[in-house]
Amino acid sequence: QVQLVESGGGLVQPGGSLRLSCAASGSIFEMYAMRWYRQAPGKERELVAGITSGDSTIYADSVKGRFTISRDNAKRTMDLRMDSLKPEDTAVYYCNADIRIALNIGSKTYWGQGTQVTVSS
Repeated sequence: QVQLVESGGGLVQPGGSLRLSCAASGSIFEMYAMRWYRQAPGKERELVAGITSGDSTIYADSVKGRFTISRDNAKRTMDLRMDSLKPEDTAVYYCNADIRIALNIGSKTYWGQGTQVTVSS
């Protein structure tokens, strides 16, 4: 059984910062790409940032220069540092990872339960 658990969400004022963390646990043979998604009320879930096992990164245009994704493969964690937050960043943030649980089983995408980020004065 594989679990992804997010933490670090909360209420922050515009211009402030937050750090989200995602921890993977369970029967994990290998982890591949990891990503942060977000979903605002009434909107579709969107990709915020992604990182490969080799630390190549991608960002949505809306967060470039403000958000930084990182991972620690040994600890099986992924972080999202969010700076200069805007009200439009308000959403539930989800972590997502491609994980293989055994050598003879293909990888599968797992999701966390989400953490709320609210940017408001």
